[in-house]
Amino acid sequence: MITDIEGVRVGHWTDRVGHTGCTVILCPDGSVAAADVRGGAPGALGTEALQPGTLIPGAHAFVLTGGSAFGLAAANGVLRWLDERGIGFETGIARVPIVAGAVLFDLGVGDPGARPTAESGYAACENATDGAVDEGSVGAGAGATVGKLPDPGTGMKGGFGTASERHGDLVVGAVAAVNSLGRIVDADGSPIAWNRGDPEAETDMWPIENTTLVCVGTNARLTRESALRLAYAAHDGIALAVRPAHTHWDGDVAFAFGTGEIEADWVRLPESAANVVAEAIRRGVRAATGVPGYPAASEVVA
Repeated sequence: MITDIEGVRVGHWTDRVGHTGCTVILCPDGSVAAADVRGGAPGALGTEALQPGTLIPGAHAFVLTGGSAFGLAAANGVLRWLDERGIGFETGIARVPIVAGAVLFDLGVGDPGARPTAESGYAACENATDGAVDEGSVGAGAGATVGKLPDPGTGMKGGFGTASERHGDLVVGAVAAVNSLGRIVDADGSPIAWNRGDPEAETDMWPIENTTLVCVGTNARLTRESALRLAYAAHDGIALAVRPAHTHWDGDVAFAFGTGEIEADWVRLPESAANVVAEAIRRGVRAATGVPGYPAASEVVA
């Protein structure tokens, strides 16, 4: 799990009635971070501040949330939680927490009025653990769906997953909230979750209602530029597991960070980042629980 990286904690807040939620990734102080947006319909917060050439070197927390643009309110609760603990970027006047986040559209599952709030983000921080992280229909994956092409009404349940790899002292981990237009495939290309409708049906896509959100981390020492390279590799992992990925109707966003404990191994890092992102996507979908209209992968035989 991504919590195999020392100092990283992950927490969920889940509305199991409204089928929405948010997930917070808390990073050790001093982590260097970047973000890369590839989808055509993103909803994000703080991604511009994580580009090379900007003042702030990293982030203290990442928020992945349901609720579409409304869900960005969860970041306010994360800011408050960090501020209460004196965590933030030192300005000389106050410590300002740096929080970046992105949303997925889950308003079509459950109650469209159920959305993560500032209190939800705060609760996710309170629930954060450096141990085992719940997967499936939890947090940002609570209302996620996948395989919505060509008929959004015959997709399957998405979810939240995490994975990691270790190569000697190097640890690379990822989390993913999977709400994609595309189907989910295994490493050999076999389907895990797909559209259950007529493949010859006329395409009836719902604009902006799809997204895969990922965050990949490592204990390696990164610059802002190399963190961005890691985010690029994270998108390779999305493409390995989601077909098609990065469409005009997906808001795919990848965050990346390094905690700086060891020297970076750039022979291992890009491939490992792609691997753990792809595995986190697959694990999240396999662990999901079905909701009305969207069965889980475990409930459907290919």
